[in-house]
Amino acid sequence: MKAERRGEKRATRHGDTGTRGPGEFSSFPRVSASPRLRVFFVVLGLLLTASCLLPPAFAQLGASQGNSPLYSSRPYAARAPSGLPKALLGVGIDQKLNEQLPLDLVFRNESGASVRLGDYFDQKPVVLSLVYYDCPMLCTQVLNGMVSAFKVMSFKPGEEFDVVTVSFDPRETSALAAAKKKTYLGYLPEAKRAGATSGWHFLTGDEANIKRLTTAIGFRYHFDDATNQFAHASAIYVATPQGKLARYFYGIEYAPRDLRLGLIEASQNQIGSPVDQLLLYCYHYDPATGKYGAVVMNIMRLGGIVTLIAIVALLLRLRRRGAAQMRLKAGGAA
Repeated sequence: MKAERRGEKRATRHGDTGTRGPGEFSSFPRVSASPRLRVFFVVLGLLLTASCLLPPAFAQLGASQGNSPLYSSRPYAARAPSGLPKALLGVGIDQKLNEQLPLDLVFRNESGASVRLGDYFDQKPVVLSLVYYDCPMLCTQVLNGMVSAFKVMSFKPGEEFDVVTVSFDPRETSALAAAKKKTYLGYLPEAKRAGATSGWHFLTGDEANIKRLTTAIGFRYHFDDATNQFAHASAIYVATPQGKLARYFYGIEYAPRDLRLGLIEASQNQIGSPVDQLLLYCYHYDPATGKYGAVVMNIMRLGGIVTLIAIVALLLRLRRRGAAQMRLKAGGAA
């Protein structure tokens, strides 16, 4: 008798008798999320948390880098004792965002022909760099950083954007510019070389035109007689098709993502993909650092939308599963 009663209690506990407890409704079967769904939502929650917390940390790290007049995006603030060589005093870059470049300036291209700066501004954004071709170190690093970014980017020089490299040494010749162009075109992949041949321009000019261009950009430099070299900072610039300065990227390495986003914004979204538009929603250009940083609130909004969609999808799946189980039970009872 005791064994039979235990069997009845066990059957009742597992729902074999067909009865339900007082808190259960007969029209909605009890279903539970599968282990895979539980793991999915745990991973989703961790990723959303990481996306909200990590980018600000990296942005703060980038903003606090260095105080060098050569590589930093901030104006140099001398510290006593600074140990800064006299040759570097007054050297730096002043941001002049949205300022119009003087497109009437006249230079010589790598073939020796006279050209106007405005000849390279029309329908495409332009990546602009100021170097001198006989520079023993820093200018070479700037050009190396540019070509490294061009290799990785899906955009091609000469197609989605043009490149204008100008020597700020009035003593340099077109022959030297042509040699430098040949060198750097050779660094590009074969698929990008043809476009860059017509889209990457190496210019030289006289002192008056060079001075007007460097002043318009905010590029401060001077010639050091002791070393027979120019003291200067390092950066590249993105300009709109109309010739307005849109972005400053400092240093000697340029993140392909940042450069791509800068070109898209400079073109007023005429180039790029829907994914790029999503990235621009999450990342905004910070003039203080010369980089694109994460916008935490926008990321949180996107995370909330993704979470809401996932919850709705889960509820729909559970509802379909519950309906399927009800049909199975009804078929078995028949």
